[in-house]
Amino acid sequence: MKKILLATALIIAAAYSGLAQKYAFVDTEYILKNIPEYNDAQSLLDDMAAEWQKEIEDKYTEIDQLYKSYQAEAVLLPEEMKKKREDEIIKKEQAVKELQRQRFGKDGDLFKKRQELIKPIQEKIYNAIEEMATQQNYAIIFDKAGSLSMLYANEKFDLSDDVLSKLGYSYDSKE
Repeated sequence: MKKILLATALIIAAAYSGLAQKYAFVDTEYILKNIPEYNDAQSLLDDMAAEWQKEIEDKYTEIDQLYKSYQAEAVLLPEEMKKKREDEIIKKEQAVKELQRQRFGKDGDLFKKRQELIKPIQEKIYNAIEEMATQQNYAIIFDKAGSLSMLYANEKFDLSDDVLSKLGYSYDSKE
C-alpha cells in the first residue's frame, strides 16, 4: 500500500512539475531582418552570387559559340582537327562546371563566405536567446521561422522583440 501511495505521489509531483514549465517562441527571420549587419551581409552575398553567376553564364555563352562554330565548320575539318576542337569544348565545359561547383557547391566559396558573415550574427542571437531562457526560466523556446510547424502561437509568448532589445537593436514592430 505504501508503494502505491509513493508511486502516486511521484506521478502527481512529476505531472505538476511538467505543468510548471515555461514555453516561448521567437521568429529568427524577423530578428535577422531587423539586424542591419545581417542585411548588409546578405546584400554582399547576393552581389557576389550575381557576379559569379554572370561569370559562369558568360563562360557558357563562350562555349556555346565555340560549339556553334564547330558545327558550322565540322564538315570541312579533317578528323584530327574535329577531335581537337571537340576536346577543347569538352575541357572548357568541364572547367566551367568545376568553377560552378567551386563557387556554389556544398563547400563552395559562397557557402564559406556565408559562414564567415552570417554565423557570428546567428551565434549572437542564439547566445541572447539562451541567456534569456536561463534568466527567465524557460524550458523550451521554439523558432517559428524554422521547419517547426506551429498551428497556433499566442503573441504574448513571442520573445523576438526581447531578443532584439537584448542585442541592442531597434526593430520594426510586427504587423
